[in-house]
Amino acid sequence: MTRLWNEPADFADEMVDGFARANGRWVRKVYGGVSRATASADPEVAVVIGGGSGHYPAFAGLVGPGLAHGAAMGNLFASPSAHQVESVARASHRGRGVLLSYGNYAGDVLHFTEAQETLRADGIDCRSVAVIDDIFSAAPDEIEKRRGIAGDLTVFKVAGAAASLGYDLDGVERVAQHANRRTRSMGVAFTGCTMPGAAEPLFSVPEGRMAIGLGIHGEPGLAETAIPSANGLAELFVERLLDDAEIPEGARKSGARVVPILNGLGSVKSEELFVVFSRIAELAEAEGLTLVDPQVGEFCTSFDMAGVSLTLFWLDDELERLWLAPADTPAFRTGSFDAAGLSAIADDGEQAAERSVPAASEESRDAAQRIAALLGAVRDVIDEHADELGRIDAIAGDGDHGIGMKRGARAAAEEASAVVGLGAGARTVLASAADAWADRAGGTSGALWGVILRTLATHVTDDARVSPEQLGAGLSAASDAVMAYGKAQVGDKTLVDALVPFAGKLAEGLAGGSDLPTAWEAAAKAATKAAEDTADLMPGKGRARSHGEKALGVPDPGAVSLALIATTVGSKLAQS
Repeated sequence: MTRLWNEPADFADEMVDGFARANGRWVRKVYGGVSRATASADPEVAVVIGGGSGHYPAFAGLVGPGLAHGAAMGNLFASPSAHQVESVARASHRGRGVLLSYGNYAGDVLHFTEAQETLRADGIDCRSVAVIDDIFSAAPDEIEKRRGIAGDLTVFKVAGAAASLGYDLDGVERVAQHANRRTRSMGVAFTGCTMPGAAEPLFSVPEGRMAIGLGIHGEPGLAETAIPSANGLAELFVERLLDDAEIPEGARKSGARVVPILNGLGSVKSEELFVVFSRIAELAEAEGLTLVDPQVGEFCTSFDMAGVSLTLFWLDDELERLWLAPADTPAFRTGSFDAAGLSAIADDGEQAAERSVPAASEESRDAAQRIAALLGAVRDVIDEHADELGRIDAIAGDGDHGIGMKRGARAAAEEASAVVGLGAGARTVLASAADAWADRAGGTSGALWGVILRTLATHVTDDARVSPEQLGAGLSAASDAVMAYGKAQVGDKTLVDALVPFAGKLAEGLAGGSDLPTAWEAAAKAATKAAEDTADLMPGKGRARSHGEKALGVPDPGAVSLALIATTVGSKLAQS
């Protein structure tokens, strides 16, 4: 279990601060993560990697010459926000464009894509490569749906080496995609990991059993078997990885060159890994493969999870040259890197700007105060239920929903209170709360709550009263915006399953002549019923998608939290 922490919701922030202080030779802390502390003599394409915290040495430990230029780090097992990614990318950019690379998870795709679009709009050429190495998360004919696990390292290393050698952005993107297609991984676990502050692991495996096909965010395995011997595990790894239908043509022919990466996920000892690797090497050589630069250790972890993954990276001449190129980072070093051409990057610090808000009418300022009070009530109810939301999420997800919602709701309430104190109107307080929620929460839920509040803000103004009709229209628009943004539909077992009936019932009640409290109460009941009904659905989107029937019988945490918020707001409206 995770033993050393202060406030669980602050764990990731405090970890990043400590990491940067301990590794100032390589990195400097910037908003959203870390960036290189030094720059090469000639400008390079900036390779910016990232994802949730809890996976060290991924992602911050891979920042340094010859590898990544920056790492955006979100909350525990949650993607960084678009603002965080953008901030790290801007801090790392040296004029030749940016390549973003991350594991293929819904929240990461949403946030990194939004950051990419913002950077492009500002004239910075930016590309993305989502890593898809996990063979158990989707079939070979749906390879683009596969998630990224420890194979992130091969894509990041090849891209960073190409940038260091002077490749342009087209070239860096090309070799990163090439490495992505030639990387295959699978993992197993003997016990789940425990989040800071949690009393129990995110999942458990029966004594003497092993979960196969786990995710690095604490997602449970997709299958289960008796724990084999070390040799048996090696044989399982090699057999499954070599049987994958998308292995490059000729890969099993004599002389094919492969980098094996045997990765400990948190609490499996190095000595155990070496025993397993001995048999892996024998099996690979028996297949006629030549092992190049074997890596055995921790490269992408999941807190204290007792588990192991094996990655096979199939080389060609260019990929081998890039893999073996020198790199010097806190956690991954290879070759002899010449630091003579490096120069320190000045840390200008972050200057706090004096805040101001648009002028607002008295009616709108009064509405803004009520909105801030409602967001305070949302914060309180999420704080109260965060542990239960995390428990639900852990059954077929990654267990981060409670912490993410707590961070987002707290940030939104704090920001709303701050701008109300400056005299903000309704539109400004909603827009400011939206940005704060999305930025602090990260993950898919953070992005979607940012969309909800931001869309609602566009339907009210800073110079007039807020009407029930505006709220109804805003929430209907928010429902459509969330579906367009996250690509989920009703029935996919997501927040959408509660949001759509809520917005529809609210609009129906208001159109029928009900006052706002009455219409809202009926809509909240519809959302609660819809959230409960998600227990009978199979997931079509998000991290639970690959777990299929494991998600049956438990409601979707995003739908549950939305219904909880709707009910809380409704009770406050009834009291006003």
